[in-house]
Amino acid sequence: MDTRLGQGRHGGRLGWRAWILLAAAWFATLQVRPLLDPDEGRYAEIPREMLASGDWITPHFDGLKYFEKPPLQYWATAVAYQAFGLTQWSSRLWDVGLAFACLPLVFAWVARLYGRDSALLALTALAVSPFFVVVGHLNLLDGGFSFWLTAAVLAFTLAQTLPPASAAERRWMLTAWGAAALAVLSKGIVVGVLAAAALILYALSERDTHTWRRLHPGAGLALFTAVAAPWFVVVSLRNPSFPAFFFVHEHFTRFLTTVHQRVEPWWYFLPLLLLGVLPWVAPLVRACRRAWAEGAPGTGAAVAGAAAGSGQPPFKPLKFLLMFAAVTLVFFSASGSKLAPYILPMLPVVAAVTGARSGAGGEFARHAARIGAAMVLVIAAGLLVYSARRNSYVPHQALWWALGGALAALVAVAATLRRQPSMQIPAPLATAVSAILAWQCLLCAYTVIPPARSARDLASAARAFIGARTPLYSVGQYRETLSPYLGRTLQLVGYEGELQFGLQEQPDQRMALPQFAARWSAGGDAVAFFDPGVWDEWRRQGLPGRVIAADNYTVAVSRL
Repeated sequence: MDTRLGQGRHGGRLGWRAWILLAAAWFATLQVRPLLDPDEGRYAEIPREMLASGDWITPHFDGLKYFEKPPLQYWATAVAYQAFGLTQWSSRLWDVGLAFACLPLVFAWVARLYGRDSALLALTALAVSPFFVVVGHLNLLDGGFSFWLTAAVLAFTLAQTLPPASAAERRWMLTAWGAAALAVLSKGIVVGVLAAAALILYALSERDTHTWRRLHPGAGLALFTAVAAPWFVVVSLRNPSFPAFFFVHEHFTRFLTTVHQRVEPWWYFLPLLLLGVLPWVAPLVRACRRAWAEGAPGTGAAVAGAAAGSGQPPFKPLKFLLMFAAVTLVFFSASGSKLAPYILPMLPVVAAVTGARSGAGGEFARHAARIGAAMVLVIAAGLLVYSARRNSYVPHQALWWALGGALAALVAVAATLRRQPSMQIPAPLATAVSAILAWQCLLCAYTVIPPARSARDLASAARAFIGARTPLYSVGQYRETLSPYLGRTLQLVGYEGELQFGLQEQPDQRMALPQFAARWSAGGDAVAFFDPGVWDEWRRQGLPGRVIAADNYTVAVSRL
């Protein structure tokens, strides 16, 4: 058995040692970085409350109903907590793990249709994408959503390249339907919009309606419904307000209006996309030109012949992937609510196209390593300069993380310096591993540069003053990372924010500032986490208490 680092026994595979090395690099800082406000705190806390309450149907956030997203990631993270305990790494395991799974997913698809060398280019492209690596290491919903959506799209394209009515075609189409259902359970019904729009665009462009006939809609819809529908039905029966909030407010209103206050210009995603593909932007442009002009995969000649014999035009998977990427970009650019991670599902797709048709060969890793290293050095220097100017000092940890990132990036450059007559696996692998480590180092540097972006240290300082029955209040704010670090919910006081819907559903959980002040002043053990401005105002009015911890955003006060 061939266990060389770079390749396995069969073409189209990497050796198991290479995948272990990639995984070790990808998960290297999972436990090191604190949970970041607000998203990482939110998606760590909801599963904690789900596990603590035993209610796996109705998500709760700070004890309040929270219906913004479906539950798949909450379920998976709650299971991780049950198995491994509540830690920073277990809270991130599902989303960051599925982001990593995009690497073998893209590699396997490209290897099957376009060969091992092209697959290695695609893997390297995705691994050196700064945007993909950074967003993929945050506990959001987008890593898992990108994996399931990419799996659905790639399984669909693979099915379309197989002989019509074959068992393999049916198997891959059902895989696509199942993956689409899991994508819906990850982030919502936008999956159907993106997939349907891409399919309509492809059919119109190619004048090809046969793709619609090969969807296996009977069995596919049955599988999709069996996987995706039960939770929506049960949660709606238990919570009659769910359908209007989830489907209308969180989908149609989010897209058509600016009610979510995430307004950005139409071109907002373009520089983010450029950041994601900059290390391989030239091969990407070249690959897009070729993919648009070319037909079916070269390895699929028999399939193309079978299609021609049946009167069907050969399916063009790369052209479909480009259309899917374009639809994703246009759809989210047109939305009234924009957040940077929305375009993450584009990157596995465009990486696959780049690997399949760039023709970059051995030069790909060399150029990607050099451009990536330049980006790392510039951003590392920028972080240190930012800290020096804003804070008048640079934390030692930030300096070491920045130096570690720079060193990792330079290792990739050194590994690709020697020109080789043909592409060898170690250089692309070194480039991928080094880039993964370098961008994680810079993410770690960012987290330790003030102002505090996590309540981890604040919770640690306050924990000594908090007993099992100590009442906890959050006054004038809600700091999302406090609850998972304390393992407790907090009573909201004079604040709604993203918990407005939950407070409307459970009005008995509201507490006004005067009501809190009266209860607080009555005495007894209690700890409150104040917005600094609110604390200053009430302190001047004589509210009792002593400050036990504070950072830029929150003041922790003990009643005793």
